[in-house]
Amino acid sequence: MTQADRFTGHDLSCIRAERLVFQGVGFDIASGGALKLTGPNGSGKSSLLRLMAGLLRPASGTLAWNGGDPADEPGEFRAALRYLGHQDAVKPALTVAENLDFWASLAGARGDGTAALSAFGLAALAPLPARFLSAGQRRRLALARLVAAPGRLWLLDEPTVGLDRASVAALEAAVARHRDAGGLVVVATHTEIALPGAAELGMERFAPARPAAA
Repeated sequence: MTQADRFTGHDLSCIRAERLVFQGVGFDIASGGALKLTGPNGSGKSSLLRLMAGLLRPASGTLAWNGGDPADEPGEFRAALRYLGHQDAVKPALTVAENLDFWASLAGARGDGTAALSAFGLAALAPLPARFLSAGQRRRLALARLVAAPGRLWLLDEPTVGLDRASVAALEAAVARHRDAGGLVVVATHTEIALPGAAELGMERFAPARPAAA
């Protein structure tokens, strides 16, 4: 990754199920940067990630990728984006290696599947059908897609769920390599994860004001 990128949001608000989830959110991340989203359940961490990924439209405010609205150039933005949500999106009938190959081809990427498996301790499981994986192994396989199908912007929603300490360390190392190469990362998390120099956005600060009790 040699291109310098910048991802910003200004005065963002989100409405879901007719409820204002948050308002007034802003952020600014440049190449090599990281943003950590924190806050209690229901504060809008996942909703903000979905706005960033283009899966939801903001009720107000603007997003910009390299100065332009991502919705105006969706193909270019999607090529740069890798979004990992709560679901692992692992196909149980495919082997571990076939799952990685599928995601890499879908993203039009030419990543190194062997390196991706090794990065998350899955090399020995490559020929195993994914239906035999434990929850933690499925999560590691989902994370391995980030290496097998590299993109410039990673949006990670609670990526450490189901991981042991060694696997968290593998994730931290992958994120560090990504940032060293100029990549950007946004992580929503309840747990500790090493993100040196990351900005932090406490989503509870952007909760809408509640009407005073009568």
